[in-house]
Amino acid sequence: MIVPPHPLVAHWLTVLRDPNTPTPLFASAMKELGRWLSYEAIRDWLPQQKIQIQTTAGLVESEVIDASAALLVVPIIRAGLGLWLGGQEVLPNARIAHVGISKSSGDEEDQIYLNKLPNRIGDRVGAIVYSGTIATGSSLIKVLSDLDQKGVRDQRLRVICAVASAPGLKRLADLFPNLSIYTACIDADLDQDQNILPGIGDAAHRLYGTASDDFLG
Repeated sequence: MIVPPHPLVAHWLTVLRDPNTPTPLFASAMKELGRWLSYEAIRDWLPQQKIQIQTTAGLVESEVIDASAALLVVPIIRAGLGLWLGGQEVLPNARIAHVGISKSSGDEEDQIYLNKLPNRIGDRVGAIVYSGTIATGSSLIKVLSDLDQKGVRDQRLRVICAVASAPGLKRLADLFPNLSIYTACIDADLDQDQNILPGIGDAAHRLYGTASDDFLG
């Protein structure tokens, strides 16, 4: 688990925390967090190759991203898309595979209603999963389990989220002990409805201005 000690990360997290933040600003904060957390997640991770460049003053050895090692981005709908809007400015050439998961109530399991993960993922492909928040971790576990079955795990995988709960992170650590997660903050607990405390509220509803499922009622 990595919480980057960056002042801009802390600033945009504070904007998300404020319940009076209007939807457009909330969306901007999610985008900015996605951008800065993406920078941190790919630091010393994306493979590079050395090339020689002929400048106007002479020959110089430089490094570029190795284009032969593809990158797969998996935004979890809906809130993960808010983070990915910032991430795509850092990773414009990534391949995108959206996953949609509906939250279930009570003891029922979350259900995947959209899964665009490819049938096969090459052994040099890295993957970044964008999850708006990590509360219980149930939705993320479904995605990570699917990726694991396709051979994407450990050093080939990163997760980015705005806020994570300590109980959710413990559950993930038990199942995926080598997983790298980048977040703006770790909150201590969950309430009786499994919402993060203190959290940022319902990230998807706040991101899209849908205060409830009856937002036009």
